[in-house]
Amino acid sequence: MTVRGEVASEGFRGSPLRLVVDGTEGRGAGGGPEGGGGVDVQLAPRVGGGRPPPDAGPGGGLDYRLFGHVLAIVAVLSLSFIIELTFLGDVLHSRDQAQLWAQFRIELANGVAPVGPLDESNTALALGTPVALLEIPKLSIREVVVEGTSSEVTMSGPGHRRDTPLPGQVGTSVIAGRRATYGGPFKTIDRLRAGDQIVVVTGQGRHVFKVFGVRRAGSPLPPALPKGLGRLSLLTTDGPATQPKDVMRVDAALVGAAQPRGAALPAGALGASEAVMAGDATALLGVIGWSVLLLVAAIGAVWIQYRVGSWQAWVIGLPVLLTIGLLVIDQVAALLPNVL
Repeated sequence: MTVRGEVASEGFRGSPLRLVVDGTEGRGAGGGPEGGGGVDVQLAPRVGGGRPPPDAGPGGGLDYRLFGHVLAIVAVLSLSFIIELTFLGDVLHSRDQAQLWAQFRIELANGVAPVGPLDESNTALALGTPVALLEIPKLSIREVVVEGTSSEVTMSGPGHRRDTPLPGQVGTSVIAGRRATYGGPFKTIDRLRAGDQIVVVTGQGRHVFKVFGVRRAGSPLPPALPKGLGRLSLLTTDGPATQPKDVMRVDAALVGAAQPRGAALPAGALGASEAVMAGDATALLGVIGWSVLLLVAAIGAVWIQYRVGSWQAWVIGLPVLLTIGLLVIDQVAALLPNVL
């Protein structure tokens, strides 16, 4: 008797094994006395045999999907940053202006509006305190001016440079305003011409100024201010709105008598963040801290999606990511120039 094995195809994976048994005695299941019959035996495929299933390929694994989700979150935040500097920034500016005017109007009515950089206790006014109302009829500008010129302060409105007198007082008062972001209150002041009127209301009354020049880089300086007179200088960026080249100034002379100037700030009281075209470097620490927290929250949201479910991840993660994202964006915006 001969036992012969035949395999239909190479390997055992998914292929039956056929055994043929030959013999000369008796009748086989499929043959006569001359032999030639055989018995077919089907064997099951080997368990776990053969090659492993093909890999899912790039983008099919968890690592690739996780990376894709993180990139999507970063892209959304980048878009949010652009929206913050344009549409949302304008909304925040309008909200802050409404709140500042409500506060300043009450202080004017009660006769307690600031008349200098120090309060009654000889303490410097808090940054962002409303100190004046600026109106330019030709340009339909009406803005509450706040104390200080740091990037964070000028998000709310034009800022009064604290080492200069308030508008209407003896000396030259300087007010810096944004041109392209957060409402861009000074985006059109380059249209002012000699003789145009600027009105400023402070705790010392209503003061009228007349424009006598617009200065850019290389322009001659205005004549020295005679003793006892007042002047106003508005400044913002010059050149392309998002890529400013230098600073533009609008000079205006006070019409009528100047008010006395109060106590001045001590020397060196102004920080580096209040210089023209400066950003607030102290915001960098906030950017780093909130960014780390944002990354942790993003990874957590993706983890919830794979372990619990997609809708749970959206319900839990979206409010958290949006809140932290806006905090990051606010800190990043504070790093930009204060008159951008």
